[in-house]
Amino acid sequence: MDNRTGKSKVRLVAVLSAVAVLLSGVAGAQAGASESTRHDNPLQRRLNTLVQEDKFPGVTAAVRDRDGRTRHYTAGVGNLAGRTPVPRNGQIRMGSNTKMFTAVVVLQLVGERRISLDDPVEKYLPNVVRAEGVDGRTITIRQLLQHTSGLADYDQKLMSDLFAALHQYYEPRELVDVALGEKPDAAHGQWSYSNTNFILAGLVVQKVTGRPVGEEITNRVINRIGLRDTYWPGVGEQAIRGRHPHGYLAMKRGDAWTDVSESETSAAWAAGALVGTPVDLNTFMTALVTGKLLEPEQLKEMQKTIPSPGFDLTGQARYGLGLATFALSCGGFAWTHGGLAVGYSTYNAVTPDGKAATIGITGLPRDVTDLRHMEAALDTALCT
Repeated sequence: MDNRTGKSKVRLVAVLSAVAVLLSGVAGAQAGASESTRHDNPLQRRLNTLVQEDKFPGVTAAVRDRDGRTRHYTAGVGNLAGRTPVPRNGQIRMGSNTKMFTAVVVLQLVGERRISLDDPVEKYLPNVVRAEGVDGRTITIRQLLQHTSGLADYDQKLMSDLFAALHQYYEPRELVDVALGEKPDAAHGQWSYSNTNFILAGLVVQKVTGRPVGEEITNRVINRIGLRDTYWPGVGEQAIRGRHPHGYLAMKRGDAWTDVSESETSAAWAAGALVGTPVDLNTFMTALVTGKLLEPEQLKEMQKTIPSPGFDLTGQARYGLGLATFALSCGGFAWTHGGLAVGYSTYNAVTPDGKAATIGITGLPRDVTDLRHMEAALDTALCT
């Protein structure tokens, strides 16, 4: 439900009262038939660093090669209390990767001529986006998906006390109203990451289809490409359904780790509610860039990017419609989004020629060092 670096990291610190990660964990890899666990494996070394140096409790990763073969990696422990192994391909909270799913549904509706990207939000949600300095008659659907609406991010106020908000339920309109009560984050038309944009996109989907956005994501994306371990949580559902590493939260280094595996996802909604596995995320991203979810015209619109300062540490990232670029040290770029959710960080991307990687970490980044190590792990997964 949040962005990862630069300006977004400043937001995350303010919103969470400190970006959190975990206190302890033991490095090591859980072996499996299709995984590479040698200590001299470059990716395994990166994952071990996240546990040994950065003190994240656990890491799970899946790398899908261009031929479709998947290698699995783990490091650390899946549960600090029981010191159990990290489950291979366990379920994690996807956070803002949900935005890609929401954007796909909106673009499918564009292809069906039920939505136009350049229509104002007002057309679908009359009188909803109205506040001082904000007018839904001038904000387009494209600007929601591209984060150029200028709308404030409700996270900045709603999550000022993260522990207090862990089990608080919110309706989507409450989230919008909180954002409209805040000063806009940026000038209209300027890129500025805001979860509010995708809450509104979810409301547009519901208005156009007459069905819940989670149901539309499930039918149009999850079931369509066979994501067996990905789901939209039910109303009030706080536990993760399947096998999963526990997620943890600490407000600053040295604090005791709190198990936050069970938490309310309504504050993320269409911006970050989904739960899934590394393998499913790789499958989704591969299906997306190979045209299995969108017609060529809509995929082309999704991949029209603009500069997005602060989205990553390199300063090279560009953002499309719920989709961003990730510059690779080996040359070129990959398509990505990534996501932070309470207890989990997910770094994932797919190259234009079909190599995909997802790394799930059981905590949130505290500082630039953590961020650098996370991005380096994803780069290594795709470049080796």
